[in-house]
Amino acid sequence: MSAEHLAELLTVLDLTPVGSSGAGSDAFTGTHPSRNPVRTFGGQMMAQAFVAASRTVPENLPPSALSMHFIAGGDPAKDLDFQVFRLRDERRFANRRVDVTQDGALLGTALVSHLAGGRGLEHNIAAPEVPAPHGLPTIDELLVGYEETVPHFVSALRPIQWRYTNDPAWVMRDKGGQLDHNRVWLTADGPMPDDPVLHAAAMVYASDTTVLDSIITTHGLSWGFDRIFAVTMNHSVWFHRPIRFDEWVLYATSSPVAADSRGLGGGHFFNERGEALATVMQEGIVKHFPGR
Repeated sequence: MSAEHLAELLTVLDLTPVGSSGAGSDAFTGTHPSRNPVRTFGGQMMAQAFVAASRTVPENLPPSALSMHFIAGGDPAKDLDFQVFRLRDERRFANRRVDVTQDGALLGTALVSHLAGGRGLEHNIAAPEVPAPHGLPTIDELLVGYEETVPHFVSALRPIQWRYTNDPAWVMRDKGGQLDHNRVWLTADGPMPDDPVLHAAAMVYASDTTVLDSIITTHGLSWGFDRIFAVTMNHSVWFHRPIRFDEWVLYATSSPVAADSRGLGGGHFFNERGEALATVMQEGIVKHFPGR
């Protein structure tokens, strides 16, 4: 079933150029998958905006950064429109702005940069020591017995394999624990096209999962068990190395601060060799309504 979900994600990332100039158009239309939350999933919107920007730059320019500011929620029953603005083009770098609209309303704006930096100084944050993904329980196994607690997870589109190295929020909460970090192995659940844009876009899509979890698990809370409202305000990704999302990558996240009903979640993607592939930071409004 998840392989079918991956095919859906790849279809969603295959944006339709708008206008007579075909693939050279700077306007695109994007669809939604068959399974959606109440509002357009932020990871989907970001990944589509990233694809739109990347389709307007030369293939030899890899991505260096993406920053998305969310303004309004999207309606999954309607297509999304992506307008790409070419801010600057040079031989080794390019800058794009992507406005995401629906029925004329602005849902979000992304700034995307591409840069071919060449060889230079290198160092690397150490990857956390965690078990290898093979042999860890699948997300389906971790949801058994919690179908009524987190039904939105059970019914969600799952184009990606997840292997938690720690208890996910709902299991941790059931055990009465607390956790100041989350570490999960991810990979596409099926073959991926040999297109670096799609591999990076799949990682951008996945970067909007689990990143805010450490805000609530730090306090021993969980989706489903506790009355929590959360919405993403902005999300940034810095790309360090080429990404193969048909290989296992570790997404290690934590929350450095939460205050004024806002929290930061962030972390890094690592490959199995321990090399940092990308850094992520997300700010969200997170409100907890304790029971009486």
